[in-house]
Amino acid sequence: MKPGILIPALLACLSFQLAAEDWPRFRGPTADGRTSATELPLKWSERENLLWKTELPGPGSSSPIVSGGKVFLTSYSGYGLDSREAGDAAKLKRHALCLDAATGKILWQHEIESAGQDKPYTGQYITMHGYASGSAVTDGSGVFFFFAHAGVHAFTVDGRKVWEKSAGEKAHEWGAGSSPVLHGDLLFVNAALESDTLYALDRRTGKEVWSARGFPASWNTPVIVKLKDGSEELVVNASGRLRAFDPEKGGELWSCQAIRAAELCPSVVAHDGVLYIIGSPRGNAMAVRAGGKGDVTQTHVLWQAQKGSNVGSPVFHEGHLYFVNDARGTFHCLKADTGEDVYEERLPGSRDRWYASPILNNGRLYYTSRTSGTVVIPAAPKFEVLATNVIAGDSSPFNASPAAVDGRIYLRSDRFAYCIGPR
Repeated sequence: MKPGILIPALLACLSFQLAAEDWPRFRGPTADGRTSATELPLKWSERENLLWKTELPGPGSSSPIVSGGKVFLTSYSGYGLDSREAGDAAKLKRHALCLDAATGKILWQHEIESAGQDKPYTGQYITMHGYASGSAVTDGSGVFFFFAHAGVHAFTVDGRKVWEKSAGEKAHEWGAGSSPVLHGDLLFVNAALESDTLYALDRRTGKEVWSARGFPASWNTPVIVKLKDGSEELVVNASGRLRAFDPEKGGELWSCQAIRAAELCPSVVAHDGVLYIIGSPRGNAMAVRAGGKGDVTQTHVLWQAQKGSNVGSPVFHEGHLYFVNDARGTFHCLKADTGEDVYEERLPGSRDRWYASPILNNGRLYYTSRTSGTVVIPAAPKFEVLATNVIAGDSSPFNASPAAVDGRIYLRSDRFAYCIGPR
């Protein structure tokens, strides 16, 4: 890893130019999967509402982001493409990619070298999602990629390298999962697996502004929470502890006892100052009121329930919390104010695993499974399956969450990127 590649002439290019319709980060502009823009297609297949399909240089679990007519995502190649014969780990390459949102044409790509030794392509989890899991984030001019121990990499949206920075050199046998987050002039990176550190970096230079340590088993993406008084908190979940920080200065504002698990992948969802958290293979959920000072376990925990998901993040809608248990394929609806179970129903393809987080559009939830297609369900306290959409000819896993812009859905599998919309 080169300690600090920097192109001063490009620093001024990293300025905010986001459009209202952009999907600039993991889980979209509001960080909770919501899009209230043009209604999305209900049904699609290889023959219906498929606008384009582009073969990718390799697999990846990162979700697409969309900004300014460009799609950004990641993949890897050279190693770990077949669990029966993984190949030579020295040939592993990670790719930062940019596609034309209108046509799917690959506009540019950069190969990223590993900073340290990668974990072998063996075991239960790394073989399911590989070596390119973090989604990019953009402000409309700069685009930022986090490749775990291969570092944080900043480009202009036209593909010119601006800087790179190491976030730690440890590699986990299960791989990485967190995506970077932009807020003002800061880029937040949860490098819990690489260095047990949460970083706040200057988005123009990559220089560290502040950092904090102590995030066991934390695969989730940080979330910015805005309180009623206008103040903001940066929230990150870790095994046994939910923590909130001052985004600008970095001091810990409060923490509370939370879900204890070997891995915490779902991102926190915030609504009206309440944080909703799910996690653990056994299934746990809880609600915590944001704000406070110090240890708020006794004062701010609103409810806890024995329901949850180990990977996909939840959605809040009209007083209810929705999520799919990733291992069992059961769809859950809870009352958001009490945690009371409204219903639990099996989804089509329920024997599949469900890694993607959903999108919410005009009262519909879009859930993508690994191999059984995308199921559309009403975001309502009565269960119904509106559609099950499968694209024939692609049997590779769909681990990534969809993106939605201008009435179009952007999906990616381990083989292809897709754009779905009315013709």
